[in-house]
Amino acid sequence: MSSLADAIVQSDLDIAPLLLPAQILRNDAQAIKAAHELAHVARLQAAKRDQLRKLPWSEIELFTRSGLGSISIPREYGGPQVSFVTLAEVFAIISAADPALGQIPQNQFGILNLILGSATEAQKRQLFKSVLDGWRIGNAGPERGTKNTLELKARLTADGVLNGQKFYSTGALFAHWVAVKALNDDGKQVLAFIRRGTPGLRIVDDWSGFGQRTTASGTILLNNVQVDPELVVDNWRINDTPNIQGAVSQLIQAAIDAGIARGAIDDAIDFVKTRARPWIDAKVERASDDLYVIADIGKLKIELHAAEALLRKAGQVLDEVSAAPLTAESAARASIAVAEAKVLTTEISLLASEKLFELAGSRATLAEFNLDRHWRNARVHTLHDPVRWKYHAIGAYRLNGTLPNRHSWI
Repeated sequence: MSSLADAIVQSDLDIAPLLLPAQILRNDAQAIKAAHELAHVARLQAAKRDQLRKLPWSEIELFTRSGLGSISIPREYGGPQVSFVTLAEVFAIISAADPALGQIPQNQFGILNLILGSATEAQKRQLFKSVLDGWRIGNAGPERGTKNTLELKARLTADGVLNGQKFYSTGALFAHWVAVKALNDDGKQVLAFIRRGTPGLRIVDDWSGFGQRTTASGTILLNNVQVDPELVVDNWRINDTPNIQGAVSQLIQAAIDAGIARGAIDDAIDFVKTRARPWIDAKVERASDDLYVIADIGKLKIELHAAEALLRKAGQVLDEVSAAPLTAESAARASIAVAEAKVLTTEISLLASEKLFELAGSRATLAEFNLDRHWRNARVHTLHDPVRWKYHAIGAYRLNGTLPNRHSWI
């Protein structure tokens, strides 16, 4: 689409993706195996998809059919309820192959956790079953032109009419449900689940970010959309008690960044070994024998492993605190553990994707290799939440015992 105005003129009908049956995985090992199988397929054309901005439709369908879309659903609702450690590793594995493919279902898992914490029992059973059956959930939360990311202009009236406009709607174009955040007549935030194809709902593929180019994280237009009252979740209730909603969301964000770093380092090693020339003063036959290159690769691997270790630790903390009744202190412990991981995954994803070129040489900058996608993806994805505020939250907690704010970014 050349512009939002063109999109509005050209398309008045939103069409849901084909619904295909999904298998249900039964344990953590099956989830890890499925992630590796998907990553193997996704890696083959990831660079070309980014270069041509070709959306990963077949890959996201494979993600769903494999059963990966439902791995966090609790066992009591028919899901495998994998550990948070496994959930993070699944996203890291996929994102090492194609971080756009990793980001597309990212919000689905945050929303599934929100459903668990604030939906009615009937809503849980309906929405969880739909995901087990292969439905995907897309995001329609953030808006442009507001004071901050928490402010909403979208409104849902008491008679079930929804109006508004959304952006950064990752996953929505590929979804069967669009989960829309809006304020009700009481000024409280609710989450309305809209079936694709509902009149008044339009999704515009106008995402133009220089990284994560194939996530289709663009605009959603909501014009007098009629909402089923049974599908409106009072998500404001989640803030009435301690929760790990932000920590779960951030864990997945950190896992995607860890995956980007893995992919960048793997490509750097491959390029140095197969294509790069040694610097003349190194007096070696191969670039991989250059002492400085060897040392830098070692340093990158150490920093990646440190980030991955904190990511696993954060998952373990989430597993521990979610196994017992949550308190303000235990929820804070989870948020801080994830924040520490997020700092290191952010830093290594940016460092590795930039260092790649220094180690691989000028040839690595040629468009045919499209290696700049690693840095573009890292730079765009790590902008979701500023790491400078992670340092502040961690320092305030460790130094003064100050509990972090409770929202989706901590």
